[in-house]
Amino acid sequence: MNVNGKPYRTIWLKDGDLKTVQIIDQRHLPHQFVIENITTVAQMATAIKDMHVRGAGLIGAAAGFGMYLAMIEAAVNSMSQDIDAFLQKAGEILKATRPTAVNLEWAVNRQLKGLLSEKIVNNKIDVAYQTALNIADEDAAHCKQIGNYGLSIIQDAYELKKQQPVNILTHCNAGWLAFVDYGSATAPLYAAHDQGIKIHVWVDETRPRNQGARLTAWELGQHGIPHTVITDNAGGHLMQHGLVDMVITGTDRTTSSGDVCNKIGTYLKALAAHDNQIPFYVALPSSSFDWQMKDGLSSIPIEERNQDEVRTIQGLNNNEIKQVLLTPEFSPAANYAFDVTPARLVTQLITERGICAADEESIRLLFPDRVATSDS
Repeated sequence: MNVNGKPYRTIWLKDGDLKTVQIIDQRHLPHQFVIENITTVAQMATAIKDMHVRGAGLIGAAAGFGMYLAMIEAAVNSMSQDIDAFLQKAGEILKATRPTAVNLEWAVNRQLKGLLSEKIVNNKIDVAYQTALNIADEDAAHCKQIGNYGLSIIQDAYELKKQQPVNILTHCNAGWLAFVDYGSATAPLYAAHDQGIKIHVWVDETRPRNQGARLTAWELGQHGIPHTVITDNAGGHLMQHGLVDMVITGTDRTTSSGDVCNKIGTYLKALAAHDNQIPFYVALPSSSFDWQMKDGLSSIPIEERNQDEVRTIQGLNNNEIKQVLLTPEFSPAANYAFDVTPARLVTQLITERGICAADEESIRLLFPDRVATSDS
């Protein structure tokens, strides 16, 4: 995607320095565009945990590059006898940073599978390097395909409305900032806009970290897509008054039966959409499926983050980014980061292989090589 006319991915290897990974530090957006250098697996773990990078696909790619950095560290420190143990420990550290998103675990396991099968150090480095690049490239390619398939849904709605703007509501940020490029929920939006289809996006602010207001609004603006930021609780009102034609969200983990785990508040949007007969779509690459899990409500681990994310808020004041306290000083807060939307509330899933119903049979037909396999 372009930032002020210059193309960027969200993560990449520094030009001329293959031992440094560069990321867009999303904590500073939309007011400052900051690129951070990462040279160790510990730094990458911090970047994931503290949300310098966030979003299902991106933290998977970040974990892939993190394992590459771990391999470089092991080689530089001459750990020839303990490399595999060091890599496994690094993998556990990375997995523990954000337990809900399945992409992270998937990427670490993919790296370990290749790394542990090699015995020669230089070969291990090559495997780690190529696997990290492959994970990133595949993420971008899959998101582009999601856009191509999702385009048809928006095109149909546009024709049904006799070429009046299609109003789409989205929650959190499942845009290119949440992946390596294009995004999942936003990929169909970009594809539609680029095809000349008139769209307007309702952007949930997405408390407590405001990924919608800060990130989705920023990237839609960079692409020239008309949008309006709304409070999280306004979606139902808009739906009741015919101002939403469809909802498209992303997901951090979707079960093989179609249960969807996404940013907290997604479930409430799905309920409102169901009550108002509005289609509710979930866009995801196959790396966001948990092929071993069926019951999302009882099985998906829900991350609980620091209460200060709820109690405080940050913004721009006199050209400085400042944080202020919202709550009474001694009032505690709960910060559940995700919720689960049952498959029955999901109209369809949009994937890189096509569109399907949110049920086990339909998912299996689209991914016959993935369901019920342990190393996909």
